[in-house]
Amino acid sequence: MAIANTGTIDKLDKGPLSKFRIPAEARIFMVLLGVALIFEILGWFLVGQSFLANKDRLLVMILQVSVIGIIAVGVTQIIIMGGIDLSSGSVVALTAMVSASLAQTSEFGRAVFPSLTDLPMVVPLLSGLVVGLACGLLNGFVIAKTAIPPFIATLGLMVTARGLAKWYTEGEPISMLSDSYAEIGSGVTPVLIFLGVAALFHVILSYTRYGKYTYAIGANRAAARVSGINVARHLVVVYAVAGLLSGLAGVVTSSRAVSGQAGMGMMYELDAIAAAVIGGTSLNGGLGKITGTVIGVLILGVVTSGFTFLRIDAYYQEIVKGVIIVVAVVADQYRQRHRRS
Repeated sequence: MAIANTGTIDKLDKGPLSKFRIPAEARIFMVLLGVALIFEILGWFLVGQSFLANKDRLLVMILQVSVIGIIAVGVTQIIIMGGIDLSSGSVVALTAMVSASLAQTSEFGRAVFPSLTDLPMVVPLLSGLVVGLACGLLNGFVIAKTAIPPFIATLGLMVTARGLAKWYTEGEPISMLSDSYAEIGSGVTPVLIFLGVAALFHVILSYTRYGKYTYAIGANRAAARVSGINVARHLVVVYAVAGLLSGLAGVVTSSRAVSGQAGMGMMYELDAIAAAVIGGTSLNGGLGKITGTVIGVLILGVVTSGFTFLRIDAYYQEIVKGVIIVVAVVADQYRQRHRRS
């Protein structure tokens, strides 16, 4: 039985005007432009400056959300498949600690592993990816083999990984990292990594069997199983991919900060989920696109940068972010009812 890619939001043809329906990504992009325009207007009235004309501000904004974007690409695939991942932020912290401990220089007298200093940059990079991959595989195996709800399974790893990150150095930060390792997070490199990862998985989800299986499982797991898809195996693979991307985000985070700290990645999992949902990924599974998630990440970045630009307290940023998430979920539920009708 052939499995159709259900990545588009609506494929219902209910008349000659249906072909003129605005694509979901275009609607989300218009929301992004609207939010940016609001901050532009408020900037002139309240601050006397332009929000959009400052190139440095826009670059910093994109740099700030690039790590969230890397995580969100993996989380999007999990949500499309009908799952959820609450552990990604803690995995970022654990991988940041492990990779940073292998990136220290011999000039530092209190290295975590004194005999493993001045290693080539590829060693801490691969170590972070391996730790992230292992965490993702653990999530996938637990969910696939025990039928534990993904919320509970990933919540357990969220707590465990954060505890391991603190235990790794007994809460002490890791510093004095090599210049070659720091280059991973320097300049616009995090942005390029984010865009490269997003482009890669956009193609994979749109044009490969991996993507077709992911959408099919999220749309109807029983039908996917009947059609011959090994649902359990694919579930493990998707969670492993998400863990790998969280590991990459941890490497970028520690490289950009030139240190490893157990508190890194705090609440990143919720920002990644928010970016995916704002970008049109349905929490019911089966619907969503990486392009929409990228726009969702940018919307979060614009909101955060805009509030900072207007000198509004950070607490209000969290309140507004929560409201945006609720509105996005309500819009998703409305869209689902509209499609069924």
